[in-house]
Amino acid sequence: LAVAAARRAMDRAGVSPGDVDLLVLGTFSPDLPIPSTASQVQHKLHLRCPAFDVSAACAGFMYALVTGSQFVATGCSKLALVIGADANSRVVEPQDKKTYPLFGDGAGAVLLARGDENQGLISYTMGSDGSGEDLLYMKSGGSRSPATVETVQRGEHFMRMEGRSVFKWAVRVIDRSVRDVLDFAKMTPDQIDLVVLHQANIRILHAAAEEIDIDCPKLFVNLDKYGNTSAGSIPLALDEAVQQGRIKRGSNVLLCGFGAGLVWGTALWRW
Repeated sequence: LAVAAARRAMDRAGVSPGDVDLLVLGTFSPDLPIPSTASQVQHKLHLRCPAFDVSAACAGFMYALVTGSQFVATGCSKLALVIGADANSRVVEPQDKKTYPLFGDGAGAVLLARGDENQGLISYTMGSDGSGEDLLYMKSGGSRSPATVETVQRGEHFMRMEGRSVFKWAVRVIDRSVRDVLDFAKMTPDQIDLVVLHQANIRILHAAAEEIDIDCPKLFVNLDKYGNTSAGSIPLALDEAVQQGRIKRGSNVLLCGFGAGLVWGTALWRW
């Protein structure tokens, strides 16, 4: 998934493997515990650059995007490849009828380079609240509780979610973090051209849009096509928005990812 998305992004941008000097990949469903998925993707793309994973669940792409942006902003990278990819069908309990139908597999990729002074990352905020660990988690499979026959039989290698609590938290954190980035940028909701939230749940998207005073036509939604693709959802939505002409040079785009951790990342971009 990650390789296909990256190749498509590089082809569209007319970029060769030798041009990319950094790879940051957001995922919480890696192919293997070791090595990183980023290293495997780097090899398949024939890149010669540093490559590493960022694990921040459904906020993984936002964490990766902000990380890549810092490398570009400081001059440590001239062209960074940032990917969000997750295979949720591998980690969600197939018998959990409340959770399983919500998720999908997907990946998206962007290339970051220095723009002019009116482009790029205007403001952002990132956060984590580990007290919500038990609201969205996978009990076994890590070093605390390695996988055994017994843990697999109990289904502890599948993701568990307290949907109602996560819903309430998500709406609150979107509202608070969006207001923070807008206040820092000295901008108002009516100056936003497009809002791309993590495609978690249509009720969350509509409730959040109402809280932050964003008109629904500005809210990009493709959840009905792919479900919740975790770290893949925001770059997938960005790609479709660009292809549809809803993002153009100078557009103010609001991005927000949120998920297990509990973690979140919200950013305001000028295209």
